[in-house]
Amino acid sequence: MAFHGKVALVTGGGSGMGRESAWRLAAAGATVAIVDMNEAGLDETRARYPERIHCYRCDVRDVERCAELVEAVRKAHGPIDRLTHAAGVMPTGLLAEVGAESINRGMAINYFGTVNMVSAVLPDMLARNRGDIILFGSMAGDVLTNHLGAYCASKAAVNAYGEILIHELERTDLRVLLVCPPMVNTPLVEQGAETRPPSVQYALERRDSQMLTPEFMVQAIEQAIEKGVRIVRPGNAKVMVWLRRHFPGLVWKIIKLANKDRSVGQGQTAA
Repeated sequence: MAFHGKVALVTGGGSGMGRESAWRLAAAGATVAIVDMNEAGLDETRARYPERIHCYRCDVRDVERCAELVEAVRKAHGPIDRLTHAAGVMPTGLLAEVGAESINRGMAINYFGTVNMVSAVLPDMLARNRGDIILFGSMAGDVLTNHLGAYCASKAAVNAYGEILIHELERTDLRVLLVCPPMVNTPLVEQGAETRPPSVQYALERRDSQMLTPEFMVQAIEQAIEKGVRIVRPGNAKVMVWLRRHFPGLVWKIIKLANKDRSVGQGQTAA
């Protein structure tokens, strides 16, 4: 286990990679504060290690509430030695159809939530010159695709924020890791059920072979942060990002083919 502290704060702890991260940390002896809006999910996560896992409800879009949460965790359990920020949503649909409210919500949760949580934990970590910050960007922030425009934009912002933060803190003893995975088999991919693009549908139907698991991802994260890796792109993410940078036109052709080239034109949506 690459965690050397005592107290960890995990957002998105009610499911997916947040849940798996909390379990891994608790199994190693850490005190873990898990955060989510899904109270039932929080209780399910806590049930495995009830003495080590503690539940908090917080909307990460609220900057003041995030600051209050971090202070409450510090007072109850001690200084926070790791932030794993896994909270997120995945809005789907064509940008011309989903509307500004859905796009703004995705940006507020995925990007502003990241900013809010990092800003809340960072001053104390800098004062102590110790701590881990693990941020979940995405391959989708680099490899853009139609039907996932709102998600791609929010994760591109997280990717940029995380990479810059890594370089700004490189002379400290803080360990900052930006995780940019491809599709992972978590409840996140179920959120776009009504507007699910064909490429996502294909992966869902073959999830055992097409998607990485939360267990695999958390293991990759622990290995990366222990080795001093600052950006990790597991699975096929590294290859896809390379292709996007060098052959963007080819990648768009592949993506449009996978999504049956459903796009907006002449006032109509083509099937």
